[in-house]
Amino acid sequence: MADGNKEKQQQPISSFCLHVTECFQDGSPKLSRKSSSPDNLEHEKLGQRKPGGWKAMPYILGNDTFERLASFGLLANFMVYLTRMLHLDQVSASNIINVWSGFTNFAPLLGAFISDAYAGRFRTIAFASFSSLLGMATVTLTAWLPQLHPPACSAQQQTLDQCTGPTRAQLCALLLGLGFLSIGSGGIRPCSIPFGVDQFDPTTEEGQKGINSFFNWYYATFTVVLLISQTVVVYIQDKISWSVGFAIPTLLMACSIVLLLVGSRVYVHAKPQGSMFSSIAQVLVAAHKKRHIKLPEEAGMVDGKFYDPPIKGFFVPKLPLTNQLRFLSKAAVILDNDLKPDDGSPINNWRLCSVQQVEELKCVIKTIPVWASAIVSFTSMTQQGTFTVSQALKMDRHLGPHFEIPAGSLGVISLLTIGLWLPAYDRLLVPALRKFTKHEGGITVLQRCGIGIIFSVLSMLVAGLIERERRSFALLHPNEHVSFAWLVPQLVLMGLCEAFNIIALIEFFNREFPDHLRSVGNALLSCAFAGSSYLSSLVVNVVHHVTGRNKRPDWLTKDINAGRLDYFYFLLAGIGVLNFFYFVYCAQRYHYKTKNVYIIEEKPYANQVELASTDV
Repeated sequence: MADGNKEKQQQPISSFCLHVTECFQDGSPKLSRKSSSPDNLEHEKLGQRKPGGWKAMPYILGNDTFERLASFGLLANFMVYLTRMLHLDQVSASNIINVWSGFTNFAPLLGAFISDAYAGRFRTIAFASFSSLLGMATVTLTAWLPQLHPPACSAQQQTLDQCTGPTRAQLCALLLGLGFLSIGSGGIRPCSIPFGVDQFDPTTEEGQKGINSFFNWYYATFTVVLLISQTVVVYIQDKISWSVGFAIPTLLMACSIVLLLVGSRVYVHAKPQGSMFSSIAQVLVAAHKKRHIKLPEEAGMVDGKFYDPPIKGFFVPKLPLTNQLRFLSKAAVILDNDLKPDDGSPINNWRLCSVQQVEELKCVIKTIPVWASAIVSFTSMTQQGTFTVSQALKMDRHLGPHFEIPAGSLGVISLLTIGLWLPAYDRLLVPALRKFTKHEGGITVLQRCGIGIIFSVLSMLVAGLIERERRSFALLHPNEHVSFAWLVPQLVLMGLCEAFNIIALIEFFNREFPDHLRSVGNALLSCAFAGSSYLSSLVVNVVHHVTGRNKRPDWLTKDINAGRLDYFYFLLAGIGVLNFFYFVYCAQRYHYKTKNVYIIEEKPYANQVELASTDV
C-alpha cells in the first residue's frame, strides 16, 4: 500500500460529508479503511461477473490476431496494387495511402468515444468487425471483377507510361471499401487492448501478472501477424493472384468475428462511463468560472473544500489530487450554494466538478506534447509502405535463380529486427541497466521514446545515403540493378525505432491514462499515426510541386532514377532532428501519473473501501 493510504476519520461538516475528501499536501487521498481483495461472494453480492482472466484470452487474442492478419494482409502490398493493378503514379498512390491511413487512424478517437460513453467495448468491437469484413469484401471485388479495375497493362506499356488508369466509378468502389475498413479500425483498435485488460482483476497479484502477460502475448501475436502478412499473403498477391491474396484475409476476418461471438459467454463487460468530452468541457468551464478563487495552501483550505465523491462502479480507479496544472483544480473547489443540501450532489455540473474529473483531464493534457512528438517520429515509418517499396521495385530481389522476393515483403527485415532485439533487451540489457538506474524497466518509458526518435532520424539519414548510391549506380549501369540487401541497414534502424518508440508509447498511454479512458489513450496513439500520414502527405505534395520547376523533374517523380528521393529522405531527417530537441524539452518537464486507488462501492454514499494501490 502507498504511504498516503491511511485511515481517515470523516468530519461531520454537513449532510454531504461522505462526498468530500480532504487531501494531504502530497496530493494522496485519505481513505476510510483498508480491506483485502474481494472474493467471489463480494462479486455476486454486487451483481458483477468475476473477471474471467485467461479463460477469455483464446477468444480475444484469436479475434484480434485474425483481424490484424486480415487488415495487414490486405494492405501490406497496397502500394504495389495501386501502381501495378490500378496504374497510378507513385505520388497519387502515396497520397491515397497516406490520406486513407490518416482517416483510418483518426477514426479510433470516435470509436473510443462511442465505446466509453455509450456502446461498451464488446459491442463496439463486434460492430466494427462486421464493417471491416464488408470493407475487405469490397476491396477483394475490385481485384476480382474486371469491371472494377482498369484493363491489364504489359511491362513495356508501364515503362512507356501508356497504361489506362482507373475510371471514377472504379476509384469510388475502391474508396468505398477503404471507408468500411476505416470504420472497422475505428472501433477495433482503441478497444482491443482495454477489452483484454478488462478480463483481469487489477486488485489481485494474479490479475496484475495476467495483465502484464496479456501485453506480452499481444506484442508477440502482433509481430507474428506482420511476419505472415508481409511474407505469405504478399507472395500470394504478387505471384499468384490479387483476388486470391485479398480473399484470404477476408475469410480470416470472418473467422475473427466467429471467435469473438463464441467467447461472449465468458467475457466481463465494463459498463460505459459516460462521455469524456462533456466531462472535459465541464472542467474547463468550471475552472474558468472560479479562476479568481484561491486554492488550498499547504494543509489549510482558503476558499472551500474539494468535491471528491465516491465513484459509482466496480473496481474503479480513483485518482488523487495533484499539484500539476493547478488552475484546473479550481473546478473541484466547493463554494457556497454549489451542492444540493439533500444529497450533496452538484447543483450545476458546469460550476462544480469532482477531483476525479479534474485529474482525468490533467492526464490527457499532460500527454499531448509527447503525442505531438510521436507524429513527426512516425513520419519516417510511413515511408516503409511507400517510397521504400518504390526503391525495392528498382532493385534485384532474387534469392537464387527462381525465387524473387516481393517488394512489399522487405518490411519483414524490420520485424525480424524487433523480434530479435526485444528478447535480448528484456533479458540482458534491462537487468544490467537496472543495476545503475534502479528503475524497474531499466530506463523510463520516455527515455525509450527518445531513443526511438534518434533511430528514426538515423534511418532517414542512412536511407538517403543508400538511395544516393543506388541512383548513381543505376544511372551508370542502366541495365543492371543493385541487390535489395542495400536496404537492410535502413530497415534495421527502422525496426529499432519501432522497438523503442511504438512499444514505449503503447505502454505510456496505457499507464498514464485512467483505466476507463484507456480506449481514448489507444485512440490517441492511432491519431499519432494519422497525423504522421497527413504530415507525410503534406511534405510529399509540397516537395512534388516546389522541386519540379524549370522543366526539371521533381524529387519524387514517377521514375525515381530521374528524381532525388535521397534529398527527400534528408529533409525528413532534418525535421526529425528538430523534433528530437522538442521531445527532450517536453520529457524533462513531464510528471508521471500518481498511483491509482481502486475502490468499491457497495451502495450509494456508503463508506469507501480501499482495495489496492498500484502504479498503472
